[in-house]
Amino acid sequence: MDKLKAMATFVRIAEGGSLTAAATALGASLPAVVRSLAALEAALDVRLINRTTRRMALTDEGREYYERCKRVLAELDEAEAALSARRVAPRGRLRVTAPVLFGRVHVAPVATEFVSRHSAVQLDLLLLDRVADLVEEGVDVGVRIGRLPDSSLVAIPVGETRRVVCASPAYLKRAGLPKSPAALMACRCVNFNGLAPGQEWSFAREKHKVNAAFATNEIEAALEACVRGVGIGQFLSYQVQALLDQGRLRRVLRDSEPAALPIHVIYPHARLLSSSVRNFVDCLVPRLRALGLKSG
Repeated sequence: MDKLKAMATFVRIAEGGSLTAAATALGASLPAVVRSLAALEAALDVRLINRTTRRMALTDEGREYYERCKRVLAELDEAEAALSARRVAPRGRLRVTAPVLFGRVHVAPVATEFVSRHSAVQLDLLLLDRVADLVEEGVDVGVRIGRLPDSSLVAIPVGETRRVVCASPAYLKRAGLPKSPAALMACRCVNFNGLAPGQEWSFAREKHKVNAAFATNEIEAALEACVRGVGIGQFLSYQVQALLDQGRLRRVLRDSEPAALPIHVIYPHARLLSSSVRNFVDCLVPRLRALGLKSG
């Protein structure tokens, strides 16, 4: 017995409400549909449908098996559609979004390579330090940092990052190390509004208001101010890793840092994704994972 064909036939019977309707939908003979159902019930050793001369109805086992068959067949269709889409040359407009610094450093190179390889693609890269609504804003693929409450998105993990507090060696020599998050109110701080719009920084156990000597919505300006010794700043670890490695910034209050934040590549759920989306995700995910983005 061809199990998948038998499952598809059973689903048609359940949805059509009769063996005759299933035979018509499948373009098969009525005896062939009857034999398929009988063979499936025999293989499972369970009755799926109660049949009389006037009506038929799914048994309890039949209803459960029907739902499972639908999921299996849908996943098979999705797998076949995905393979087919990957064989089709990407084309058309593709809208991608990512946080500003992350997108400029890590996503833009992949995007430019992608359009160089696929001349029929027009790619819009939107770098935003805010959460974009992919469906509302017509975005095909995004990079999201943080928890994902929206279950309507497909999310592929590619790394993690965390909030870290940093200052230049010169500032720390002049002002000293803060002993606790509460001590930041007595410090001059650099506030990146994209991470803390209310000048309230998150820590492991609570949030603390800071005294912002300098505030900006532009990440590069915030980092430059911190490096120049204007004050202490809180950033995401990937934003400052190079500066930490170079010794231009030092990490402080490590014991008070909040939990790591996941980084995902996301796209809306869709039965039939375009070849552009599938191929771009296939390019982007391994490149981001190869970065080894950790929050330690």
